[in-house]
Amino acid sequence: MRVHILDDWFDTLRHLPCFARLEGHEVTVWNDHVEDITVLAERLKDAEVLVLFRERTPITAALLARLPKLRLISQRGVYPHVDVAACTAQGVLFCSNTQAGSPSYATAELTWALILAAMRQLPQQMASLKAGKWQMGVGKTLRGRTLGLFGYGKIAGAVATYAHAFGMKVICWGSEEGRERARAAGLSIPESRAAFFSEADVVSLHVRLTPATRGMIDATDFAAMKPGSVFVNTSRAGLVAPGAMLAALDAGRPGMAAVDVFETEPLADAADAFINHPAVIATPHIGFITEDDLEEQFADAFAQVAAYAAGAPIAMINPEVWQKR
Repeated sequence: MRVHILDDWFDTLRHLPCFARLEGHEVTVWNDHVEDITVLAERLKDAEVLVLFRERTPITAALLARLPKLRLISQRGVYPHVDVAACTAQGVLFCSNTQAGSPSYATAELTWALILAAMRQLPQQMASLKAGKWQMGVGKTLRGRTLGLFGYGKIAGAVATYAHAFGMKVICWGSEEGRERARAAGLSIPESRAAFFSEADVVSLHVRLTPATRGMIDATDFAAMKPGSVFVNTSRAGLVAPGAMLAALDAGRPGMAAVDVFETEPLADAADAFINHPAVIATPHIGFITEDDLEEQFADAFAQVAAYAAGAPIAMINPEVWQKR
């Protein structure tokens, strides 16, 4: 089959062990990002299989209509960027393992790195040193402080273990189901959402982006936070109401934001007001970008391609397409 892999910016995948699962197929790897549908459709006009690099390229009805030879789309994880109904209408099977057993430890580790960087002012201290000014301020110790996890899934659970190792108290808020999972894990649940935001020295967001969760963190939540607190987001930017984060930083609550996700990705505007705010530490959505994490993710995606080729597809999101065949 003619397999096209999108958005592998650093040509990483062909050098991973899991790439061997595509042996026997005609594989094309694209190392740039294209948003123009006309250009993208021309590139992919002969593709029978698309392998997606997370959410980097939206798969829309307009694009699918221009890919008549496409039969399979494979990826791993959630899929707010894929028009599943359009896939079904076009007869394209969509496969995605959404029940992976382990969390993205890479994302959990980056979350912790951002917390440390914010509390100890690492980017600012490094910039001061390189400017010949030595120290620029006084940071905060984590031990004895409170980490608030908004949402409690696998990644949040890993972050909680790091917090306990650093001597932090961990509290949780989120959906009723999430709070129950956190309570079962021995975490403290504040009496209210407002109490959660007001008690935490660090709030870390761990919620999937869905229509119901979009914009769920708003100005009221930020206003309840301590002036010296830190807000961390390695989940999705859309979970925060548009403009609320920047306005909150200007108001001094929270005192700092450390984020890995943005409404527009890739973000190529060096003059962007948010990333240039003095109270912002930002990384370019690298939470899951490690060789180890990518090997785990694409082992699943490539296994789905191999299973389809063998006539026994797995992790089908729209199985009715296969049943019709």
